[in-house]
Amino acid sequence: MTDRSQSCGGSCGCKPEAETVDESRRGFLAGAAMAGASVIAPGVTLFAYGAGEAQAAGADPKKRWGMLIDVSKCVDGCTGCVTACQTENGWKTTGRPATDPQWIRKVTLRDPKTGATKSAPIMCQHCAEPPCADVCPTGASFKRADGIVLVDRHRCIGCRYCMMACPYKARSFVHEALEDQKPHAPRGMGTVEGCTLCVHRVDKGVAPACVEACAKSGGAIMFGDIADPNSEISKVIATYATMQIRGDLGVDPGVRYRNL
Repeated sequence: MTDRSQSCGGSCGCKPEAETVDESRRGFLAGAAMAGASVIAPGVTLFAYGAGEAQAAGADPKKRWGMLIDVSKCVDGCTGCVTACQTENGWKTTGRPATDPQWIRKVTLRDPKTGATKSAPIMCQHCAEPPCADVCPTGASFKRADGIVLVDRHRCIGCRYCMMACPYKARSFVHEALEDQKPHAPRGMGTVEGCTLCVHRVDKGVAPACVEACAKSGGAIMFGDIADPNSEISKVIATYATMQIRGDLGVDPGVRYRNL
């Protein structure tokens, strides 16, 4: 019997038992991912997704993609950003809020002191320190070098720890089999999903679908590189007061709000 109290903890160059087991499990998951890469739907593989290793490796670490949402321009009752996201990424609501996809949703915010209400879109906040990635046991939840937070569906085991860790309720679980998926945004039953910042568009130099749609109905959503002080979005953030939802948590969201 091994005396665990005498373990060197890896200081002598050996690998602790826990680390060896973890590597073994990750290796198994990676092998399973390769074996099942083409079973999603004809012409659709999860490796076509922005979470793939090649795309993630090519992300520019000098950039940090983010959004600025001016709530004063967000029209109450307008769901253009939600519709655009649904159309672009191939998801839809079913009338069951507890299990519906949460890629992006419009919420009504009420000031308890004045009773005034404002409408605003909420989605994955693409945190610099994403809690979802911290708790993920397989590394499926991760942040690209350019700040976009994604889920690698092949590594996701459906434990939903990330859903519990997310302060923004920005992730959802796919409960049912899916049809008519988009090749650029594949989804999988039994996995977790959320806003990808339309990474397939961003990697081609195109703004996310919600930003494009909002530009036609108020222009409340601005997208850009918040790490570049000369970008339009950075100049606005530097000029006007903005805030991060639950900025007190220290996760540094990449989505900021103005006039909230």
